[in-house]
Amino acid sequence: MLRLAPGRSVSQSSLARLLSRAVLGADAVQQQTTERQVRGFGHTHHHHQHHFHLQNPAGRDRTLLPEQQSAARFGCSLRMASGTPPPPPTPPKHTNRLYEEKSPYLLQHAHNPVDWYAWGQEAFDRAKQEDKPIFLSVGYSTCHWCHVMERESFEDEEIGRLLSENFVCIKVDREERPDVDKVYMTFVQATSGGGGWPMSVWLTPDLRPFIGGTYFPPRDAGRRPGLKTVLTRIMEQWQTNRSSLESSGDRVMEALRKGTAIAAAPGEAPPPAPDVANRCFQQLAHSYEEEYGGFRDAPKFPTPVNLMFLMSYWALNRSTTEGAEALQMTLHTLRMMALGGIHDHVAQGFHRYSTDASWHVPHFEKMLYDQAQLAVAYVTAFQVSGEQFFADVARDILVYVSRDLSDKSGGFYSAEDADSVPAGGGPEKREGAFCVWTASELRELLGEVLPGATGRASLADVAMHHYGVREQGNVEPEQDPHGELQGQNVLIVRYSVELTAARFGLSVATVTELLASARAKMAAARSTRPRPHLDTKMLASWNGLMLSGFACVGAALGDEALLQRAERAARFLKEHLWDAERQTMLRSCYRGDQMEVESTPTPISGFLDDYAFVACGLLDLYEATLRTEWLRWAEELQLRQDVLFWDAQGGGYYCSQPSDPTLLLKLKQDQDGAEPSANSVSALNLLRLSHYTGRPDWARKAEHLLAAFSDRLTRVPIALPHMVRALLAQHHTLKQIVICGERDAPDTAGLLATVRSLYLPHKRRWDQTPGWSLQPLT
Repeated sequence: MLRLAPGRSVSQSSLARLLSRAVLGADAVQQQTTERQVRGFGHTHHHHQHHFHLQNPAGRDRTLLPEQQSAARFGCSLRMASGTPPPPPTPPKHTNRLYEEKSPYLLQHAHNPVDWYAWGQEAFDRAKQEDKPIFLSVGYSTCHWCHVMERESFEDEEIGRLLSENFVCIKVDREERPDVDKVYMTFVQATSGGGGWPMSVWLTPDLRPFIGGTYFPPRDAGRRPGLKTVLTRIMEQWQTNRSSLESSGDRVMEALRKGTAIAAAPGEAPPPAPDVANRCFQQLAHSYEEEYGGFRDAPKFPTPVNLMFLMSYWALNRSTTEGAEALQMTLHTLRMMALGGIHDHVAQGFHRYSTDASWHVPHFEKMLYDQAQLAVAYVTAFQVSGEQFFADVARDILVYVSRDLSDKSGGFYSAEDADSVPAGGGPEKREGAFCVWTASELRELLGEVLPGATGRASLADVAMHHYGVREQGNVEPEQDPHGELQGQNVLIVRYSVELTAARFGLSVATVTELLASARAKMAAARSTRPRPHLDTKMLASWNGLMLSGFACVGAALGDEALLQRAERAARFLKEHLWDAERQTMLRSCYRGDQMEVESTPTPISGFLDDYAFVACGLLDLYEATLRTEWLRWAEELQLRQDVLFWDAQGGGYYCSQPSDPTLLLKLKQDQDGAEPSANSVSALNLLRLSHYTGRPDWARKAEHLLAAFSDRLTRVPIALPHMVRALLAQHHTLKQIVICGERDAPDTAGLLATVRSLYLPHKRRWDQTPGWSLQPLT
């Protein structure tokens, strides 16, 4: 179970405690509270998949490899191991409705002995007809603990029978349906003081929640009830105490409706931007960890929203000590992350988070949204500092995305799993098996002796010294509670190239070449290992973030190939995730069995973040290429977003369409976490579009949006650093840079390159061609 930050005021209410006691009993509630205190989990659920690997139950996950996803549809199973052909297909014992779905996460459950439904009217109707409670299980395909619960509980015949006979069981991919996830996660946080994935919630037939939690073991463990016990108690309470369950759940939901309301008072203006920015800086400085950077001790997450705010703050306060401190915090954090084990030194890209304070031992999952935001953060650091190191890291990220997360259609896949089958084979997947090394492996792979090196050192000696490899492994036991990394090494840069060169009596240039050669050989060796599961779902919102990544890095570095890749991504979005006839953004599409792009029979309509993130990516692409087709589409998306999600009374945008009758809460996300809040992104989009299109109503809408979040911005701006950037842009207004000259002339291109190489957070440029017209640039 994951301990996450509690919800609003109702999270510690007697209602919540009574509701949990009614079903699980007082001992269970006390046990859950004690476990959360001992484990010390404390991140908000907006940071996504925080599966801290402590007290792992027995067993491992059975995530499908890419080749297995299609096998699941046709009733066969594959076991992938290096050099070993798959055995003959084995028909599965069970197949349920999820067999027909496209989501990799839902397909992972297609052969459970559980009568699963996808979220939809068919399931709702059955629950009402049979008057049964609904069991809602929410997760995503690269979630470690989701895999554990599936193996332990959802593959268990007895538990599967209990679920199927007494509940209508619904499985939801939280990345497909963030609207459903947000509503019920809010309830779980309020009633348990925590939350996370897998999320388990029990609902009435009309979708009202009455009890919820996260991971449950299959059987009782000490005073902690297992899923079988929980199901039995809920069945008893449903028969004997149903009205009390329903009324308690209703009272919690009513409190949540009031507690989650975000709206501007009539005539309210946004708070003073300088005061809010100074408070945000102070709050970040207070949480900053000086030795290795980052904003907590451990576990440590990449926080691009924090780093981008600090660089904006520095740009406005360059001559002050606070500005200098903000820049130092940013560059040091980015540098230590890039040198750490959270950065994949062999195959590029960044892992999800570090389990320790020094960015060394990661949770090995890789997410598209992290790569996108970190690419922008690193290239911005290059613009700010002029250090080539940061530009190289930004390129490094895009190399990984282009190679491993790119579909031939131009879209981007969602994630790579943390766990995989070890190279030596075996039935169980292990955390980081694809990425880690033993000293003996490296000595065999990099054994050649280097001419002129001190002590007849080998390439292995140089690489192992530089990357902190030890004979006994370099992962401390406290970072490996399950013994999965025993004797293994996670590469981390321990010495500069200069110090490594001095240690072996070689030149810096020679060591640079040797390390590049070693990494290439390691990459080739790693390519023969069984790969982690790849989630080939393509989400509009995350593709929009990645579109910004390629556009911003390509523009800042003057790299035409990166800009062409960005335009391919934009064309993919327009072809596969934009329904021009209905003027609707779609949430997702999928890689089919024949590598084609597929959609579900009834595509999921896009949510606020799909419109906002894609519009932002299009604006970044327009600024990078000067092609007005991208500006026109961004304007079109903004107009549609305003119709679908805008709260005309209170200001700001709802996360999903407020007219949806299946959603019990109308939520406006009020935290910039692993992804920026769509309202934060929208505030900046509105300001940019207002200047580009000459529409003052969009500037007024941005002001109304910022006013709606005034309380949050004033009290805890650290929760909304990206929105603070929008508030600063609104306060200082966007500045115009005029470039006069022929569009394709070398001197014009030189001026454009100069401007794009600089970090100017509140700029708006114009390209003046001969004649009377002005063409907006950024």
